[in-house]
Amino acid sequence: MAALAQPLARRLTVSPMLRFLGRLLREKPLGAVGGIVFALFLCIGLFADLIAPYGANQISPINRLKPPSSMFLFGTDNLGRDVLSRCIYGAQLSVIIGFCAAGLATLISVAIGIVSGYLGGKFDLITQRFVDAWQSFPDLVVLIVVVSVVGPGMPQIIVTLGLLLGVAGSRIIRSAVISVREHMYVHAAQSIGASTARILWRHVLPNVLAPIVVLFTTRVGAVILIESALSFLGLGVPPPAPTWGGMLAGSGRAFMFHGPWLALAPGLCLTIVVYAINVFGDALRDLFDPRMRGSR
Repeated sequence: MAALAQPLARRLTVSPMLRFLGRLLREKPLGAVGGIVFALFLCIGLFADLIAPYGANQISPINRLKPPSSMFLFGTDNLGRDVLSRCIYGAQLSVIIGFCAAGLATLISVAIGIVSGYLGGKFDLITQRFVDAWQSFPDLVVLIVVVSVVGPGMPQIIVTLGLLLGVAGSRIIRSAVISVREHMYVHAAQSIGASTARILWRHVLPNVLAPIVVLFTTRVGAVILIESALSFLGLGVPPPAPTWGGMLAGSGRAFMFHGPWLALAPGLCLTIVVYAINVFGDALRDLFDPRMRGSR
């Protein structure tokens, strides 16, 4: 009996995080690979100063437009700057903007969606009409107008993207809250006189955590793409800061026939990281959805 109790006790002491990682590797291997790639780019961005072999704007005219080699793995641009180092520093900017803007957007979505979905009635009606009006404006046009008025820069992009994506994403949280508020445990909390703030914090928020996590991961990829589009149009983070979109718009577009690696390197980095984030987000959605459990 003691021999049987030991494996059972060992199984019960496994943390929920390890069990979740085991499910991710076992049931969603592609999502696990996407998560690993995403974590790799995250580490590269955080430690870019230690990883990059050269400075982001270290100019060497004698080495201009050098093809990929052992000395310059991704080649050099028209000014002799190492493309690999600039891609690494570009990952740093993309990580900062992606996480900050996605975090701000998620907070706004949660605040609007939970309150609107739980209270309902006229408050929900007025709030959703405001969301409809907000979504009627094209995101890229709003971004271009804001950047044209206040000037390009990282804080402006983060705040504007956070507002744009946050208000639109509140619909997802609201639909989840509407489903949760009809459960018996919410009615039980209301019947014993629990305050609205306590019900939202202790009962509603934990049960809509799955769509919140998925919304955050998808927003990171969307923010990186939008920031790259703005940088490509010359409205993103101003030079000489290396961004993937700015590299594509600058030397990548002007010298791509002389050095195709100038466009391929930042383009591949952008494609890989966004694809990895989206695959990882899809895997999280399937694992967090209770209706998907046992579907195999």
